[in-house]
Amino acid sequence: MSCLESLVQIFQEFNPTKIPDRRHMARAGVGAILREKSHLNGISVLLIRRAERQGDPWSGHMAFPGGRMEKDDSNIFATTIREAREEIGIDLNQDAACIGRLSDLPVTTHDRKFPMALTPFVFRLEKEPEWQLNDEVVEKMWVPFSFFKNDENRKKMEWTSGGKTHELPCYDYQDRRIWGLTLAMLDELVNLSATKRTEH
Repeated sequence: MSCLESLVQIFQEFNPTKIPDRRHMARAGVGAILREKSHLNGISVLLIRRAERQGDPWSGHMAFPGGRMEKDDSNIFATTIREAREEIGIDLNQDAACIGRLSDLPVTTHDRKFPMALTPFVFRLEKEPEWQLNDEVVEKMWVPFSFFKNDENRKKMEWTSGGKTHELPCYDYQDRRIWGLTLAMLDELVNLSATKRTEH
């Protein structure tokens, strides 16, 4: 059984943490898209680098494709599908299969009085799409799980907010810094991939 097939089974039993009152909060959804190729040493995850935009709290960040829920979205899963199509040109309903979801994360930014609930969904790439990046995305790249599993690659960075400086974990992959919410979701996803299933 491949690593990705094992992860699919793990998600069948995984119970992600959900924010209880998320239906009354502003919502956002993102998609963690995975692929597995033997010559690339297992599972890789797709990350995008966001364009630098004034007023955008995630300007220039490495991230999963996704964004805020709009009034015409039927649910947060539909938001994730729409955002992936708009940002990188992939139709997750056609080109991928959803294998599960990760835990909700509360997101607080300077432009919001109340936190927003972020829901990450995990997809397995079924076929190579015709990628098309919009003006919100500078580039896309595949990062192997093995990079995140190597403790020597994990570093620390300083981040200043509200006049206070915090020390946060991060990764630097090919001169791209991965940190914050994206790293929090990746940590849960990579840890899940390392779960050992017990046969009864």
